Amino acid sequence: LENSLLTQPWASVCFGESTFLAKVCFRDTGYILLISDLTSVWYESADAEAVGQRSKELNKRLTVHVSSFLNHLCNLMCPLLAGQSGATTAFSCHRSPSGLRLHVKSELSGLPFCWDFHCCPAPLDMVSRHLVRPLIQMNLALQCQVQELIALLLQKDAEIEDYRESGATLSRDRLRTEPFQEEMFQQNFMAE
Repeated sequence: LENSLLTQPWASVCFGESTFLAKVCFRDTGYILLISDLTSVWYESADAEAVGQRSKELNKRLTVHVSSFLNHLCNLMCPLLAGQSGATTAFSCHRSPSGLRLHVKSELSGLPFCWDFHCCPAPLDMVSRHLVRPLIQMNLALQCQVQELIALLLQKDAEIEDYRESGATLSRDRLRTEPFQEEMFQQNFMAE
């Protein structure tokens, strides 16, 4: 499950006044949830047996196969992660020194349904694998892309200057641009 979670994108979610980044992966065999407020990172991994046990404790009137239960949880969480709030689904979040509890209230087959994700602090290797390394890799990729764009702009400026020196003129003056100033660009970028 954790390897499948690596391919899931992070999504911004709000619970009350708090904003989190979250990602989740559901399978018929269980789920794994990773959630962060960028100060702390929590996770919960639950197999089918744990889901079945918790579902009996929280939803005594419901008798649903565990895979259907997991599918329903997935159908509740996916719209949340896509930025769509379900009209019949309510989420709340409670932090404690030992972790974070995400409470879900909804309906299943016309009966009240609730679920608690019991998240504990994520181990450092999980935080590194899912958050730190991807952010550093994305930063490096963006730096390479910026350098390629700077080189392209300088090349285009040289091409335009060559046209000007050979007597070419613009047919529309509004298209005229100033030559790209790499040093000024870098200073402005760092200031921002």
